[in-house]
Amino acid sequence: MSQVVNGYKIRPGAKLIGANLSGADLRRVNLFGAKMVGADLLEADLSGANLTGANLSSANLVGAKLVGVDLTGADLSGADLTGADLSGATLTRAKLLGTIGYEPPSGSAF
Repeated sequence: MSQVVNGYKIRPGAKLIGANLSGADLRRVNLFGAKMVGADLLEADLSGANLTGANLSSANLVGAKLVGVDLTGADLSGADLTGADLSGATLTRAKLLGTIGYEPPSGSAF
């Protein structure tokens, strides 16, 4: 099942390259494997969302709420996470090369 947010279909595998989803309410959505390269998610609420395997490279996640988000295997290369809340997020095998504004917890494997 999909929903429409800001004119974009939100569903697993969605192609949201360069999409403007700033400020969007995307709580608990399933975006497994979505292609969100360069998407604008400024201050979006993705709490509890499934972003497993999603490509968020170069995405703007400034001030986004990513509480409890599953980012297992996601590509966040070059994404801007300045001020993003990643409390309880799962980042297992996530690609974080060149991210802006993200400091891995001390002792992590990143």
